[in-house]
Amino acid sequence: MRLNIATCRPLPEPDVDEDLLLEGLQSAGIDARMAAWDDPAQWRDAVPTLVRSTWNYIHAPDAFGAWVREIAPKAPLWNSAAVLLGNLHKRYLLELAARGVPVTPTELLSQGWNGSLTELCRSRGWPDVVVKPAVGAASFETYRYTDINADVDAQVRRFASQRDLLVQPYLPSVEDHGERALVWIDGEFTHAVRKTPRFAGGVEVVSEAIGISPAERALGEAALAPFAAELLYARVDVAPGFDGQPVVMELELIEPSLFLLQSPQALERLVAAVRRELVRP
Repeated sequence: MRLNIATCRPLPEPDVDEDLLLEGLQSAGIDARMAAWDDPAQWRDAVPTLVRSTWNYIHAPDAFGAWVREIAPKAPLWNSAAVLLGNLHKRYLLELAARGVPVTPTELLSQGWNGSLTELCRSRGWPDVVVKPAVGAASFETYRYTDINADVDAQVRRFASQRDLLVQPYLPSVEDHGERALVWIDGEFTHAVRKTPRFAGGVEVVSEAIGISPAERALGEAALAPFAAELLYARVDVAPGFDGQPVVMELELIEPSLFLLQSPQALERLVAAVRRELVRP
């Protein structure tokens, strides 16, 4: 049983899931190899593919989308092409909100936006905001502004000249309760971890596996509901909103860290699911 695990080379930061996953798959009799998605030489054969650490796609989203469309018809792809393509741009937060899923309040600034962040934040009552790319990962070009002034306005307009941006109020709850990353494998919630806030150039600190509230789990399930049957893996990052109720901060369906070190059971479940799919007639 052959399997490609889509990655990028070099990795922008270590992938702590990689060795664990490779060892687990190989122990299950699966001939798994890492393959950089943007290296054409790696994709000459039609081989089932598990997308994992393709973290540089944010610099070439159109090329990544073309790659997904090219390989998906040739062999099984997890997650599915429709899920991957739908999760590329964080406008999905607006789509979640439109179907009644609580999310971090979000304004989308389209590329070329030439407005005033000062006026936007004044109108929304946001004195403390986070600005980040609408196609992004980790802390790439993610900034927090607590003093929004003319210089910040000019900086954000420069950012917007290059890409779509999201503007969101900073949630103080990420400092005490913390942002919770909720992981689903093969349709089942497996575990969660607490993450510290992370901005451009920062380092993320992650806890051991922790418990979550019924409200957090229900929120994750609501966010995933329309495409739950298509997901081999998923991560929903949540935190308490201003009213204390959880909101979705990110819906990670392409290449999220799954924190397999924190949950051997999640690793076992992922390996078993991949093996089942590979032997499916």
